Amino acid sequence: MLKLRQYALVALMALAGAAQAKAPRAVTGQFDYYAVALSWSPSYCASRSDPDQCAVGRQLGFVLHGLWPQYESGYPSNCSKQKLPDDVREKYTPLFPSPKLIGHEWSKHGTCSGLEPAAYFELSAKLKDQLAIPAPYQKPVAPLRTTNAELYSAFKGANPNLARDGVLPFCASGGRFLREVHACYDKNGSSRSCSPGQVKRSQSSCGQDSFLIQSVR
Repeated sequence: MLKLRQYALVALMALAGAAQAKAPRAVTGQFDYYAVALSWSPSYCASRSDPDQCAVGRQLGFVLHGLWPQYESGYPSNCSKQKLPDDVREKYTPLFPSPKLIGHEWSKHGTCSGLEPAAYFELSAKLKDQLAIPAPYQKPVAPLRTTNAELYSAFKGANPNLARDGVLPFCASGGRFLREVHACYDKNGSSRSCSPGQVKRSQSSCGQDSFLIQSVR
C-alpha cells in the first residue's frame, strides 16, 4: 500500500511538472499580438461609484482599459519591476478615464511589451484612436440592444480593414450587458483576428441571443 501511495505521489508530481513546463513564461517583449481593451463606461459605472470615471455629466462611452500583450493562448503579466516615471505618468494619465489605471496597466501589461513607458503609452493612444467607433455606439442616449454579429458588422463598416474576429464583445451580468470590446492588432499595428481562445471567451461571455448597450449618463 505504501509503495502504491509513493507511485501515485510521483505520478502527480510528474504531471504538475509537465503542466508547469508547458505554461508560457512571462518575458518582456515575448508575445504574439496586442489586444486593445475598451471598456463601456456606463456598464462599469452601473455597479461602481468611481468619483473620477463615474462623475455625473461626464458622458463617457468607450474608454481605454489598456493595451495588453497576448499569447495565442493566455497572456503575460508583470514581466518586470520597471517603474513608471513621473513625467510619463503625468503626460499619459488623460488617456484613461481614471488616474488610478495608468500605474496598474503599466505594471501588469506595459512591462511585458518590451517598450519603454512613453513608447508603450504612445502606442496605446495610437491603437485606441485608429479604431473608429460606429456612430450608434458612440454616445447612445437610450439603451441599444444588439448581437455579436451586429456589433462586428457595425465595427467592420466603420473600419474597412478590420480582420475577421478582429473586434470581440465581452459581456457582464450573465451576458445581458456589454462590458467591453477587445480589438486585436499584430505588432505592426494592423488589425488581426483575436486568438481562438479569446473568440471562445467572447462567445461564452455574450452567450445570449442579444445584449444591451447601456446609455451614457
